[in-house]
Amino acid sequence: MKANERLNALEVALNNEMNERQFYLNNAERTRNPVGKAMFARIADDELEHYEMLKKLHAEWTANGKWPDTVPLTVNKTSVKTILQRMVDESKDAPASDSDDLAAVQAAAQFESKGVDLYRELAEASTDKKEKEFFMLLSGIEREHFLSLKDMEEFIRNPSAWYTAKERHGMDGA
Repeated sequence: MKANERLNALEVALNNEMNERQFYLNNAERTRNPVGKAMFARIADDELEHYEMLKKLHAEWTANGKWPDTVPLTVNKTSVKTILQRMVDESKDAPASDSDDLAAVQAAAQFESKGVDLYRELAEASTDKKEKEFFMLLSGIEREHFLSLKDMEEFIRNPSAWYTAKERHGMDGA
């Protein structure tokens, strides 16, 4: 992939990050379930951080015509995978998720899966070590979001099976 194609893909990523952030904020506001609220809010914050970093990167790249040397190319690790377990423990008597929550989680998982692929493709297309590492980092974070959302989907679909799998209860009565 040529530099201008990678820059165009970066512009797509910028647009996606903001659209996804708004989706997560809307669903954090909509759901009555505190687990879903916390999960959607955390991912929305992560998406904003990605957007801000990509925006700086885009500005530098556009101005200089190459991958920047001066943009700090790090992002915070996401804490989204710990939210589901923590919030489930804290919210035993919370309102149950509904079909809208399930649909939102499924749509979000699709967004994140596409993000994993996009950032991985950008990394694979790069010959610059820093660029490759940066996009692999973003791909990894999007993958964590995807896996957490799939975990949330399982929790919504079948909470008792989710508890059994996560808490590793013995089935032999011991």
